[in-house]
Amino acid sequence: ILEAALNLKAEGIEVKPEIMIPLTSVGNELRFQRDFIRETAQKVFEEKGDKINYQIGTMIEVPRAAVVADKLAKCADFFSFGTNDLTQMTFGFSRDDVGKFLPVYLEKGILIKDPFQSIDQDGVGQLVKMGVEKGRETKGNLMTGVCGEHGGDPASVEFFHRIGLNYVSCSPFRVPIARLVAGQAVARESLHIKQEVLEG
Repeated sequence: ILEAALNLKAEGIEVKPEIMIPLTSVGNELRFQRDFIRETAQKVFEEKGDKINYQIGTMIEVPRAAVVADKLAKCADFFSFGTNDLTQMTFGFSRDDVGKFLPVYLEKGILIKDPFQSIDQDGVGQLVKMGVEKGRETKGNLMTGVCGEHGGDPASVEFFHRIGLNYVSCSPFRVPIARLVAGQAVARESLHIKQEVLEG
């Protein structure tokens, strides 16, 4: 990653790589990985005789990572919530097997929505919210976002905006929907603030 970025820099193209460590759940594990990346980067910079800025972040994909996000933030420049895996691990559902029983759960009203399509705001969503809040207790300007199919679901994007995520990412065909919903969420928030000012 860093060699490719340095090659681009030599061609006059500036990039700032963001290296993301997946499936982290222990602060010491993330620290070990971060230090390994830094050591490797230093070797690459010495070999190439040049250097670039880069960031190291982590995926928040397991419930424990959200619970200890304040500790993980000490070693991370950003968090990306992998809500597909977080949903799977929070519910204890295998995405490979969920198709066998989820239609019945939806039909019987056990679940209102498919939690892999629209974020479970009461469970998984609260873990994301906790992770954002705890991460920013440690690092106030921590960049947070979500990646996965939830990033293209209107109700999920609205929820992510409310809890303070900086970005969403999703599959290309869902990008127009995500952009529209994000814009609507910001517009609604602006209108709400203006109304409060006028009434207050």
